[in-house]
Amino acid sequence: MAALHIQSLKKAFGGLPAINDVSLKVEEGERRLIIGPNGAGKTTLFNLVTGDLNSDSGRIFLFDTEITRRATHRRVHLGLARTYQIITLFSKDTLEHNIALSLLGLSKERWNTFGRNHSPEDAKAVLAMVGLEHLGQRPVSEVAYGEKRRLEIAMALAQKPRVLLLDEPLAGLSREERGAVKQLISKIPRETTVVMIEHDMDTALDMAETITVLHYGRVIVEGTRQQVVADPKTREVYLGH
Repeated sequence: MAALHIQSLKKAFGGLPAINDVSLKVEEGERRLIIGPNGAGKTTLFNLVTGDLNSDSGRIFLFDTEITRRATHRRVHLGLARTYQIITLFSKDTLEHNIALSLLGLSKERWNTFGRNHSPEDAKAVLAMVGLEHLGQRPVSEVAYGEKRRLEIAMALAQKPRVLLLDEPLAGLSREERGAVKQLISKIPRETTVVMIEHDMDTALDMAETITVLHYGRVIVEGTRQQVVADPKTREVYLGH
């Protein structure tokens, strides 16, 4: 079964195509990498999948459910979660409180003053998944950039997503931090389908079984790492020849 199925998706801004007839199918449990230079349309594609933007035409399916016109929060309740290229955290709050807010987001009791709140142990367990449990009481503003990236992934994982979208999870990281985040991503259970986008081909090619290359809003190459690297269209996009 396809976890994410996109059919002939289009989006233009001021008449300029940003996503131009994109179709792709990501199977359940798959690790898919979407690469392409800056301006290729990668984040726009994610924004269409999550509902942050509405498409001009085309269809999007999450498993067997069409989500093309569903509100973002309804897509989340169907099992979709994401991180952002620009980190979005509550910097003055502790790591544990950020996780607690993420856990509360999907709770049916989130508007019930007398309902059950998630315990600190719940938040600590999520932080332990990404190796940050020892920093639980630290304000987000006081931790390193790589730890913020891991925290953002933890907040997404706290929602127990069926499909997780990672928007440039390695952006701005040192070599050591990239290694830690890549190891974290590799340990995400196969019950969660993972789709990642990156612009740096060299640092990301070993992170997925299938790779899709976007350029000017179109899919120009798709296949295994070997197939994508060997394709002349990939070399033309990245090397100019």
